[in-house]
Formats: sequence, C-alpha cells, structure tokens
Amino acid sequence: MPFGLEFSVSKPQSRIAIIGAGPSGIAAGHELLTQGFRSFTIFEKAEKPGGTWHNESYPGLACDVWAHSYTFSYAPNPDWTASFVEQPEIEAYLQQCVREFGLDPYIRTQTRIARMRYQENGTWRLTTADNQDLEFDVVINAMGNQHTPLFPEVPGRDQFKGPSWHSTHWNHDLDLSELHVAVVGSAASAVQIVPELARASKKVTVLQRSPNWIMPRGRKQYSKRKRKLFKHAPLYLKGTQKAQRALMGLVHQAATVGHKRMDQFEKRALQYIERAIPDPKLREKVTPKSRFACKRGLVSDDFYPALNQPHVELVNDGLAAVRPDGLTTSRGREIDCDVIVYCTGYRILDFDRIDVAGNDNTDLAEQMKEAPEAYKGIVVPNFPNYFFAVGPNGLVLNVPYFVTVEQNISTIVRLIVAKDAANASSIEVQPKAHQAYNEWMRPRFALFSWGDGSCNSYYRFDDGRAPFLFPGDFKTYKTLQDEIGVADFSLNEQSQI
Repeated sequence: MPFGLEFSVSKPQSRIAIIGAGPSGIAAGHELLTQGFRSFTIFEKAEKPGGTWHNESYPGLACDVWAHSYTFSYAPNPDWTASFVEQPEIEAYLQQCVREFGLDPYIRTQTRIARMRYQENGTWRLTTADNQDLEFDVVINAMGNQHTPLFPEVPGRDQFKGPSWHSTHWNHDLDLSELHVAVVGSAASAVQIVPELARASKKVTVLQRSPNWIMPRGRKQYSKRKRKLFKHAPLYLKGTQKAQRALMGLVHQAATVGHKRMDQFEKRALQYIERAIPDPKLREKVTPKSRFACKRGLVSDDFYPALNQPHVELVNDGLAAVRPDGLTTSRGREIDCDVIVYCTGYRILDFDRIDVAGNDNTDLAEQMKEAPEAYKGIVVPNFPNYFFAVGPNGLVLNVPYFVTVEQNISTIVRLIVAKDAANASSIEVQPKAHQAYNEWMRPRFALFSWGDGSCNSYYRFDDGRAPFLFPGDFKTYKTLQDEIGVADFSLNEQSQI
C-alpha cells in the first residue's frame, strides 16, 4: 500500500544532511520544517545560498521560463519586475525565501562535503574538505546539474595566449571594447551572452555545431501598477501563473513524436527566423535540421538581432583545436581572436563530485556510470537513507523546475517519515522495484524527440540511454510517486549497538 501523505510522526528522529543550498536544498529545508524536523543541516560550499543563481553571473544571465512560474508554490513573488527576470532578482528571491522560511540557522556555508560513507549501523559519515567528520542518519543530495563546466576535448586549449573562460566563471574585470571575442557554442548560455558581447566587444565570432530551435521570449517589463495588482489580487497572480504553466504544458506535446503540436511549434519558430533575419544565408545557418525539442528549446528576443550586426559572425562549424592565437574549426578554418568564451554547458548528472560509497562500499559514481538510473527519480539501490532531490529521470519537461523539485522533496520526506515511524535504521529501494520501473521507462524514451536518437544532445547518451528527463508528463510522474508503497522498500530495524 502507498505511504500515506497524511502520515506523520510527532517527534521525527532522523538527523538529515542536505547537500546544496540552491532551490532544491531550500525546498528540502522548508518541507522538513513543515513536517516537524529540526535536526538537519544544509551544507553549501559557497558563501551564500542560491545555488546556480548565486554562483553564476555572466552578462545576460536570466531565467528562460516565465518569472511567476519560477517560484515555490508556497512562496509566490508579486514583485518580479518583468515576465522574464535576470540573475540578481532570482538570487535575491531565493535568499529572501531562506530568511522567510527560517532556514538561516540550518545552513552551513563555505563547507564542501568531500566524502560520504554509509556505516553498518545505518548512519552516514560525512567528511568535509577540511577533514571534519560528521554523522547523519539521512542524506538528501540537492546539488544541481549546472555545476561542473564541460569543455570541448580538443588539443591546444591550454596553449591559447589570451584570456579564456567558461560561461560559468565569467571574467568581469576585462575590458572587451577593443577585442575580438570567439564564442564556442550557440545554445542556452550563448543566446544570452552573445547579444551582450555584441554590445561590449569590437568583434564577435560564434562557433555553432548545429542550430537550435529558438522561440521569441516576448519579455515585458511590469509596471508598478501591475506589480501592485499581483500583490493585492492573489487570484490574478494565480491566474497568471496557471496560464503560464498551461503554455509550458504545450511544450510536452510539441516534444511528442507524431503530435501535431510539434509541427505547429516548428512553424512558429521558422516564422520567427523569417521575421528576424533578412539575410537568406544567415537564415540557412540558424535553421535547425532536427525536430523540435530534440535538443533543449531556447527562447530569446535578441540573439537573432545580434547575429545581424556586421561585427558579429556565425560560423556553422565545430571546434577542432585551439591555437596560441585563436581557433581552428573542424573544416580547417583558422580564426584569430583575443578572447575565447566557452558556452559549452555542463557535465550533466556528474556523480563523482563527492566520493560516495554505500552498502558493501559500493561506489556511487561507478554504479551510475554503468547504469545512470533511479527509482522514480529519487533513490537507487545500494544506498540506504540516500535521496536525490533531482536524480536520473527526475525532471519533467512540461512543468517548471520548482514544481518537480517540490514533488520529489515531498516524496522524499514522506519516506523519511515512514522510516522513523517504523523505528527503522534505514530505508532502501528494493532492486526488483528499481529494475521493474526502469524497464517500464526505457521504451518510452523513443516517444519523444529528445529521446528517439534523431540528434545529439545532453538529453540522450550515444548508447541510447536518456537519464535526464522523465518520459511523460507531470501528472503521470506525480501519480507514480504517489503510488510508492512499502513493498518497494526495505526497512531495517534499529541497530542495538
């Protein structure tokens, strides 16, 4: 039978470590406080909470979903200044949530967890980077996916004589006004960075392996009157949020192979190219060859206009090598430049950031290298009392990040409550339940353009595995988590040691 959502204990027993104080860690802390837990610590390696929205600050960094959809359900923000907001506002919102939720006393900043070991008595021993050992009963991994920069594996990258950096570690001190900047990549970060570089640099060259589907963002500033309406008419704010999320639901349909919505979205994106780019040769360069949502869909109002400018060049070619004076493309063209900016994404689902060993000293990174799979997005066998805020296939395409995170965290805390109510030392997913779930899920990847193998993207590995997104809509995902039952897990009695 399912663990009841209404089930709770008056005196929670577990001592809980949350790794990361970004949106997932904040959500975990809020839910634990709501359910009566007080013995938990949120570890954050940076000096402030906020995750990606604190750690990154490249020019143009903004959320690519509507602002009112990018909030916790229990903490709407009527004060957003625009329909799409930039990094400083989002960071401020998250830090405001920390204060209002009462999480400050529970957050330990500037503390990096380097190693975690599961103990025979059902506890986890955590070791910090400065070799302090700590003991907890439960671990919630709330580290986000946008953490470890991914660089192209090409020769000569360390031989470039000028400044170079990844978008995640922006150099704000360099004056670019008289410099030629080469941008490697043309996806999510690049479409935000290139317009800013076009304004700040003498010349910009963008290397693009393959074009992306881009929709107009339609960003609108909110007047003071509008923000006042959001604040004093909560039903209006809820209605706005509901409408935005309904539109996001259409993206799921547009990513479904054979669905008419895919053709509609592609048509709209192609019309946008026709309107925004007068040069037919440039239009050809930016026109995708893959189906919609095969790669991450992008939104931008100013990327195409930036490409139209005479000092900006789009090169439809990949990077083959880096020279002391610039780049060499896959087709052999040499491009001299003063600065290189790598907009090449992140190592998605990198499980080796912390050295984690579970039952029988099972290495988490090695297990996930062989099979990057989880049970319903949150747990894996061999790792009792260890939960992912967003594990493999633990995100849903058609809803904002916060919605899936809240669902995952709610289920995780429900499982911790069940463990404590049973006076158990540990809770671990049954291998047979894990296997059955993933066998059910694997064939469903081919139902979506991001999982059918028709293009290369971080959504899908070369061997056919697609461990990032859940192959379905949020309603299905929520139902599957709500159906989690006792038979799916092993509950071990408290050790008498």
